[in-house]
Amino acid sequence: MAETLTAPAEGGHAAHDDHGHETNTGITNEKLGMWLFLGSECLLFGGLISTFLLYKKKLNTFPGFENTTIVRLGRNVFDIPFTSVSSFVLLMSSLTMVLAVSALTRDDQRRMRTWLLATVFLGSTFLAGQVYEFTAFVKEGLGYTTNIFSSAFYTLTGFHGAHVLIGIVILMTMFARSLQGKLRARNAETLEIAGLYWHFVDVVWVVIFVVVYLIK
Repeated sequence: MAETLTAPAEGGHAAHDDHGHETNTGITNEKLGMWLFLGSECLLFGGLISTFLLYKKKLNTFPGFENTTIVRLGRNVFDIPFTSVSSFVLLMSSLTMVLAVSALTRDDQRRMRTWLLATVFLGSTFLAGQVYEFTAFVKEGLGYTTNIFSSAFYTLTGFHGAHVLIGIVILMTMFARSLQGKLRARNAETLEIAGLYWHFVDVVWVVIFVVVYLIK
């Protein structure tokens, strides 16, 4: 009778470990930790965006530059259509990320890997576009140390680009774990947590795109 009661308890404990330990909030420690981390990231990006807006107002008063040069090195150098396409590509990666998590919950490994690689491809395309854009800006004379505006611009957008790169590394790690058979439907929350980070990066870019490229 004791053995009969013990077996289910052990099995239940094993299944519980696959999904992490739940907290009083109803979510696991791992997911709660990610939400707390993303909350701190909101404060960090909020500070960077506020700094950019502060120095953007001082653009025309920066000593050593004529007003015509400042305009050329400021908003007019932005290629809004190109950046809009890059932004759309990054936003589409959120969709492929959702599809990857959905496929894993069904334990459809082939589709999960396909959508995961699609997400990595879209994220890499966005990064390539950002590198191209930065190169074009430098050729126009807008370097990191050109003025206060350019320093704030490169710091903000470059910091976001670094987050995209980290996200790509995380997703490739998930892909490798899938090939090793360590990423199954029973621990799909692992990929879901990685997806939370990826969606956060996409949402932050929407804010940056509006503040930097669209607001005069």
